[in-house]
Amino acid sequence: MAIKYEIVEHVAVLSESPKGWKKEVNLISWNDREPKYDIRDWSPDHEKMGKGVTLTLEEWDSLKNFFL
Repeated sequence: MAIKYEIVEHVAVLSESPKGWKKEVNLISWNDREPKYDIRDWSPDHEKMGKGVTLTLEEWDSLKNFFL
């Protein structure tokens, strides 16, 4: 079964590899669920992705507050 995802909002690009893959922060809805913040590598066409970390809104806010 394929994973369904929709990038609701592009937040930031953190880095880019020589092959064009980008480590991005996005707000993503996975399998039609509530969107969550997500940090992972993406191919240039967003068809392929690497392993990443998904955070709830509360976890995202906690992480942001940690750096303030």
